[in-house]
Amino acid sequence: MGDLAMILGMVLAAFLVALSALILIQAWLDYQPTPVASIFAATPAQIAFLFDGERLIDASPAARALLPEGEDQRAWGRFMARFGPDFPGLAERLASLPRTGQTRIASHPGTSPPLVLKAELRSGLLHLALDAGQAGYPTDPQTGHCDAATAAVLQNEVLTQRAILSRAPVLLWKEATDGAVVWANHAYLIRAVELLPEGEDLSWPLPKLFDRAPGTSARLKLQMPSGAEWFDLVQVPAGDEMLCYAQAADKAVQAETALREFMQTLTKTFADLPIGLAIFDRGRCLQMFNPALTDLTRLPPEMLISRPSLNAFLDAMRARSMIPEPRDYRSWRKQLARLEEEASMGIFEETWSLPGGQTYRVIGRPHPNGALAFMFEDISNEMSRTRRYRADLELGQSVIDAVEDGVAVFSQGGQLVMSNAAYARLWQHDPQVLLSEASISTLSAWWREHSAPTLLWDDATDFVTSGGDRTPWDGDVRLLDGRLVSCRFRPLTGGATMITFRHQVAAPLTSVRETQPLEELSA
Repeated sequence: MGDLAMILGMVLAAFLVALSALILIQAWLDYQPTPVASIFAATPAQIAFLFDGERLIDASPAARALLPEGEDQRAWGRFMARFGPDFPGLAERLASLPRTGQTRIASHPGTSPPLVLKAELRSGLLHLALDAGQAGYPTDPQTGHCDAATAAVLQNEVLTQRAILSRAPVLLWKEATDGAVVWANHAYLIRAVELLPEGEDLSWPLPKLFDRAPGTSARLKLQMPSGAEWFDLVQVPAGDEMLCYAQAADKAVQAETALREFMQTLTKTFADLPIGLAIFDRGRCLQMFNPALTDLTRLPPEMLISRPSLNAFLDAMRARSMIPEPRDYRSWRKQLARLEEEASMGIFEETWSLPGGQTYRVIGRPHPNGALAFMFEDISNEMSRTRRYRADLELGQSVIDAVEDGVAVFSQGGQLVMSNAAYARLWQHDPQVLLSEASISTLSAWWREHSAPTLLWDDATDFVTSGGDRTPWDGDVRLLDGRLVSCRFRPLTGGATMITFRHQVAAPLTSVRETQPLEELSA
């Protein structure tokens, strides 16, 4: 009997354990955990943002539609730019959230309907929600949230954009398919009123200020009572209508007129220049030239008007023998490359002796934006005068070298300008080797070192450097080798002085210093 009771107890315990397990299994099967969704998933119509610092973590669809497009990493700046003007003190109120935890910010007075921005700091994340500030708006039957906030923000944005367009300084208007003006901003209406006949009021349809024919220039003139106004017209199709913009172009027209007048003045100036001018752009194509260029290069004007390249320009000059002929064509091409390179650095300047006998000075200079300017100047007459001057100098030097007496000519400032071969033989030096150091003071020191002591050289220095009327005089000096030299001092035109040195064959035993005038000596 005891064993039977024990067995029944064990069976009952097993039954209870099995029943408990079945209850737990059924409860586990009946349990379905609610999935964790986005905080905005259940409220798609609500305007809500979730920020981690400046980074946008999540936002409702309606919120993303209001936020300008861009990277989520920098969405905070776009949020403040979009909603900062609507809520006074927005930045300061949000900065106080670490102390307060949450805040409610009302929109500017006059916003219809008024808006309320709810901000709350949760676990370091900033939760922002925009809602309507008054009751009476219909709610979504599924979510129970009011959709008035979205409508209010959109309405506020429309009012802002309308105010911007209406007060824009640019003329804005919209035209229907038949060309009638169906909308215009404040700037357009002001000019329309000014153009109305006296006593007539503005009425519908609005007057059309600009009548641009297809294919005409986009810059149009509007003749106002106060004077002409220029506008740049832009038309953008918008469905069946046309959006039109007219931006003031008075300053641009004035600048273009001033530039055109300056170019005309410059062109007239270039036309009167005897120097040939050729300006090449950065692509090395001829952009500007003057009439003198055609005369100097012998290139036809139609060829220059066609804007040839620099190589073609020089090739054409070579074909007309207006460039020094090189020994071979390869060196010629290298010369062209060197010419362009040196001109771009601003160091090109050459004198061309042409086969026809002319002599040209060619200068290349760089201009802004990579342009090059070449100047061709005919210096044939200048070179001829220079050659004649040099020939006259050589002739005068040869004549003075034929004189047996030593001759030294000094300028008014006491600088040696000429001496002959007899002087170099007498005094054993040629001062013309270095004229910059040949003055009356340096040569007097040389003469003093190679002659017996005398005061004649001091008098010579005073005579050469003194101005006014001067009387010719003579004097003798004894050289260190015993020869006696007669010195004659004569004033010349322009304050110059000529000194002649004559070696006396029958020299007296003592040095003689003669200061009498030449007339007395002749007597």
